[in-house]
Amino acid sequence: MFKKLFEGLKKTRDALSLGLRTVLSIGRDLDDETLDRLEETLYTADLGPSATAMIEKARKAYKLREIKTTDDVMVFLRKEIEDRLGERSELELRGVPPTVVLMVGVNGSGKTTTIAKLARHFTQQGKKVVIGAGDTFRAAAAEQLQIWADRVGATLVRGKAGADPAAVAFDAAERAATDKADVLLVDTAGRLVTQAHLMQELSKISRVLGKRIPGAPHDVLLVLDATTGQNAIQQAEKFKAAVPVTGLIVAKLDGSAKGGAVVGIRERVGVPVKFIGVGEKADDLEPFDPKDFARSMFEGTPT
Repeated sequence: MFKKLFEGLKKTRDALSLGLRTVLSIGRDLDDETLDRLEETLYTADLGPSATAMIEKARKAYKLREIKTTDDVMVFLRKEIEDRLGERSELELRGVPPTVVLMVGVNGSGKTTTIAKLARHFTQQGKKVVIGAGDTFRAAAAEQLQIWADRVGATLVRGKAGADPAAVAFDAAERAATDKADVLLVDTAGRLVTQAHLMQELSKISRVLGKRIPGAPHDVLLVLDATTGQNAIQQAEKFKAAVPVTGLIVAKLDGSAKGGAVVGIRERVGVPVKFIGVGEKADDLEPFDPKDFARSMFEGTPT
C-alpha cells in the first residue's frame, strides 16, 4: 500500500526534491534565509498558506534552538504535515446494513471512476455493493458505471436518461434493502454549487434515501481533483456550506505535482480525507493514512 502511495506522489516529491536541492546547495547551515527558501519550495507542492504557517513555526523552533540543522527542519516539517492532516479516519460500515454513501463533486473531478474504485474496495472485502446511477443528466455516466459495475462485481441501478435522480436513488435504496446489500453508493450529477436548484435536488435525494433507509445517507463523500491544487479548497468549502460533507476523496494524485494541497484542504475545510486516488486502475484507491502521506512526500528528498 505504501509503495502505491509513494509512486503516486512521485511528481509532488520530485518538485520538492528539486527545490530542496537548490536550497541545500547553498550550505547546510540553517538560518532565516534558508527557511525563506524552504517556504518557497513548499509552495511548489501547493501547500499554500500552510507553508507559511509551517515555516513560521520552524523559525520559532530554530530561535529556541529546538531545531538546529537542515536535517532537523526536514523532520520537523514532516511531523507538521502529519499533525495538520489529523488522525486517520476510515469509512466505517453500519452495524445494520446497508450503509448508504452519497457521492458528490463537479464534473471532471474523477467522481465516476472513484465510485467504481470504492465499489471495488468493498467487493474485495466480500461485501455486496449496489450503485445508484443518479447522474441522469449525463448518459455517459450511467454507461461508465455499468462497465465498472460489471468489472468489480457490483449491482447497478439506473434509470432512463433525464429521469428524476431522486427516483433512481429510491429504486437503488429499494434494491439494496431487498438484496441485503452491505453498501449503497449513490452517484449524483456533477453540479456547480452556485446553481441553487441543483443543490435542492441533492437535498431531495438525501430525503428520499432517508425515507427508505433510516439515517441515510450515512456518509456524504466529496471527490476533489488533486490537479486543481488550491482551487479544490474553494470547491470543498462551497460544497460543505451546501451539503453535510462527512469526508473527502482526493483523486488524481498520481497526475499532480500539487499533492501538498491535501494539507490545505484538510485544514481549511475541517473534514477528514478518507481515501486518495493514486492511479487509473480499479484498485488504485487507498485509505488515507496521514503518516504514510507525509513520509511519501519527503522520503528520498535530500536531507
